[in-house]
Amino acid sequence: MHIIDKINQRIDEKKPFYSFEYFPPATEDGLHNLYARIERMAVLEPVFVDITWGAGGSTSEKTLGIAENLQKFFGLDVMMHLTCTNMSVERLDEALEKALEAGIRNILALRGDPPRDSSVWESADGGFAYAHELVSHIRERFGDEFCIAVAGYPEGHLEAEEKDTCTGHLKHKVDCGADFVITQLFFDIGEYAGFLQRCDEHGVTCPIVPGLLPIQTFDRFKKFVRFTGVNVPAAVWDHLEPIRQDDAAVRSYGVELCIEMCEKLIELGAPGYHFYTLNLQSSVMRILEGLDVANGLAADRQLPWRPSTFPTRRDEDVRPIFWSNRPKSYLARTMDWDEFPNGRWGDRRSPSFGTLNDYYLLRRGIGLEEKDHKLLEAYGEPDSLEDIYEVFTKFCSGELDAFPWVDGEIQAETRRISTELVALNRAGFLTINSQPQVSGAPSNDPEVGWGGPNGTVYQKAYLELFLSDDKLHAFLARVDDFPTLTYQAVNVAGESHSNLRPDAVSAVTWGIFPGKEIIQPTVVDAETFHVWKDEAFEIWRQEWAALYDEGSRPRRLIEEIHDSYWLLNLVENDYINGDIFAIFRDFGVLE
Repeated sequence: MHIIDKINQRIDEKKPFYSFEYFPPATEDGLHNLYARIERMAVLEPVFVDITWGAGGSTSEKTLGIAENLQKFFGLDVMMHLTCTNMSVERLDEALEKALEAGIRNILALRGDPPRDSSVWESADGGFAYAHELVSHIRERFGDEFCIAVAGYPEGHLEAEEKDTCTGHLKHKVDCGADFVITQLFFDIGEYAGFLQRCDEHGVTCPIVPGLLPIQTFDRFKKFVRFTGVNVPAAVWDHLEPIRQDDAAVRSYGVELCIEMCEKLIELGAPGYHFYTLNLQSSVMRILEGLDVANGLAADRQLPWRPSTFPTRRDEDVRPIFWSNRPKSYLARTMDWDEFPNGRWGDRRSPSFGTLNDYYLLRRGIGLEEKDHKLLEAYGEPDSLEDIYEVFTKFCSGELDAFPWVDGEIQAETRRISTELVALNRAGFLTINSQPQVSGAPSNDPEVGWGGPNGTVYQKAYLELFLSDDKLHAFLARVDDFPTLTYQAVNVAGESHSNLRPDAVSAVTWGIFPGKEIIQPTVVDAETFHVWKDEAFEIWRQEWAALYDEGSRPRRLIEEIHDSYWLLNLVENDYINGDIFAIFRDFGVLE
């Protein structure tokens, strides 16, 4: 999707937006960490994120790879930087063609800085000398395939003799086809106000998004100011000087300063904010929390799950519920599908699911050795089945932030049934997926809302859990007394029990919105459950048992569960008066 369309929509709605910039890390561990941070920041629903491009394409493959993954697996619209530094026209075209293949439709067109080994910028043989030439070339060569952003300089470019001349160059870039402007960072609001006035005088009418850099440490900030020559008001230096040795205090002041700047920028008519994150998370999240602009995000969700922004998947509007906690795995397994069920999962004309791809880099945000250490610390050294149960219990109660069957944190809606889930897990009914019953909640509900304003959403209660053979048979002996329950149970060998037809498909989430057909984005599909069960069982061995030495007590316990337990999913079809936990009360598991 072209970012300018999203920006214009926000401007029309008078809703400030925000976006984040990241750079490709130098190491694989850094890349693991970056993906984890971006995933945590993605819940803030930025309008877009952008990925920088090293001089001369030095990070081109990483930049393209990160940008493609963020669109495919994280559901983010991505803008990719592209610079003229050391790039011939042929190499620029190659990069743009690869961007198109990767589904990237947004480019930040820059001249770029000189290479690190040079203090003077020179154009490459057969390359461009100015950003406006790159903008013109993209428009001439690719038409409207790309949305194009360009850089603006509130204090004037370092090489420009006058600010007014610099603004004239910006006007030329816009006239050549740029859709919007992102400013270089600044700390003096007066400089930004003056820049807006000059832009108005030159006839620059496209959106101008201010770029902001939260201060992280005093020494790093001082070196950065010396390098860029950016003007810093005396009041900022006066505040920083007494706390220069206290990094936490400096970061806190950086957050306060950004909040203050954002409030003043909105008064000046800024449409939103672009944060130069330096691949860090906490400061930006604290700023948005302080601005109170990230509240009510559920109302902005178009579906209960984050849709992929990859061009071929934008129209996907229904998924099986089984992968709701592992969406990247689902996307990896279905990425080669030619088409998707057009609103009704039962229309099963798409190819089969692929094998489980290796999406390990996207799953955990830390390197392998550090990952093992952190997970061992979280899961401990289980010596009994009760120790295993306790890991599930702690996750459901919010005491653990890592869990084999869940990519991120536990979902907010789970709080509605957390008491029951904790009791179930403590009793050995090991839940890996669930959703509470919802009958007619407003679509802007902060926990279960989705689909935009003025709608009403519904959910059938759903549980998915592992249980032992004796517990399954106790369940089967009672389930006929609960006629509104449907279930499937399967073990690792493929043996199964169910009261569903083999081809049954049932909507478990749906919404009603003005002027639309009923939308049913989440389903339980009897056939697909058997695809999911292979992955669900394999997680016991590959992502938990593998943490421990061969033959060790914890490993043998986990492998025993893998070999002998059943995976059960359960749907309470009475979404108004039903009680999915009633059968467990009959067991005596719940009070």
